[in-house]
Amino acid sequence: MTGHEGQLTDRFGFGRNWASYARFIGENEIAEAVKGLTKLVPPQALRGRSFLDIGSGSGLHALAAARLGVGRIVTVDVDPNSTATTRETMMRFSVSVPWVALERSVLDMSPETDGTFDVVYSWGVLHHTGDMIAAIERAAALVAPGGLLAMALYRRTRLDWFWVREKHWYINASPGRQRLARGLYTTALTIASVLTGRKPRMGRGMEYWHDLHDWMGGYPYESILADEVDALMQRLGLRKVRVFARPLELGLFGSGCDEYVYGR
Repeated sequence: MTGHEGQLTDRFGFGRNWASYARFIGENEIAEAVKGLTKLVPPQALRGRSFLDIGSGSGLHALAAARLGVGRIVTVDVDPNSTATTRETMMRFSVSVPWVALERSVLDMSPETDGTFDVVYSWGVLHHTGDMIAAIERAAALVAPGGLLAMALYRRTRLDWFWVREKHWYINASPGRQRLARGLYTTALTIASVLTGRKPRMGRGMEYWHDLHDWMGGYPYESILADEVDALMQRLGLRKVRVFARPLELGLFGSGCDEYVYGR
């Protein structure tokens, strides 16, 4: 593995997983994506604004932004399968807002070459680039004056060392061993949910099995805590708008994403 997202050879097939999931996208999924987006950025801050989606995946979040009336959309994803799926999703739902889907690494982007945007959005992506801090810095640089950076990043856990090793094993395992690993994880999660009374939920924006495949194979993998994000944002000249974060956890079943909105 190299430190550059666009050159990574030892990484999970995010784009293939998103392409497989995209057939499930319907009005219910779009409504949930709209709800998730407006939790971070209110509709009035989106209407008529330029919107950059870093790591577009299936195109669902860009589609949600279109439904909320943004002025134009640019999506970027380093995975060609994700870029193709984003285009298919935008065309399937007849998005009328001006949009373009580019195969591009955030680590190659800058205001000089790509301009700036009123809303820069990246949900669950920057921690998979192989250089999370540099990716956050690049994303922040693309925020226009008065604009917003909305991002979700994996929360650090005490078992991150294990999950890094698990993910590296998983992407090199045979499909049969991957299925076995998913089955063992699901069994353990189900038992834990019965004992605790908590309903198991992956919450990565797909249905359960695509979510689980994404979690178990999501390599490269980095994580961060809210105070570290805040220190970085202050250094980059951005102010906190809203944060949804939890403290350091054990991470027996993995991590979740904390959500951040900062303004320039």
